[in-house]
Amino acid sequence: MNGPFLYDDDPAPLHTGTPRRAIGPLAWIFGGTVAFAVLMVVLMTAVKGSSEDQAKEVAGVFVAALSHNDTETAYGLLCQKERVRLSPDEVAGAYLGEGTGTLGAVRDAGDARLVPVTWSDGTSSELTVIGEDGPRVCGVAAAG
Repeated sequence: MNGPFLYDDDPAPLHTGTPRRAIGPLAWIFGGTVAFAVLMVVLMTAVKGSSEDQAKEVAGVFVAALSHNDTETAYGLLCQKERVRLSPDEVAGAYLGEGTGTLGAVRDAGDARLVPVTWSDGTSSELTVIGEDGPRVCGVAAAG
């Protein structure tokens, strides 16, 4: 640089020290992000419950709705494939047994959960619950 300076010396360089790498803040940010992600997964499971709990809950609401002739609620708990196949008025005929239903222990069937229902007349059926924008009832079969 040329020119008149206020002082006789040239301007001093702004950074005179040896550059160092700032790994600490990056490690804290990355570690905090990973810890937050793990915490959210644990909290989501604790708040929503396990997939078995969710399947039993939706099956219970579904059976109770049908038992009280609330076909709109039951229809809303069906998966997309069943909603296309059935109208709200046909849900009770396809899924409802005789009398009141009692749910049994949930079984794992790969991507689905099977919820046995024992009806008050002694017959049994098994509701298939899948994950489709939340747990949804997606089929029924006579239990053997």
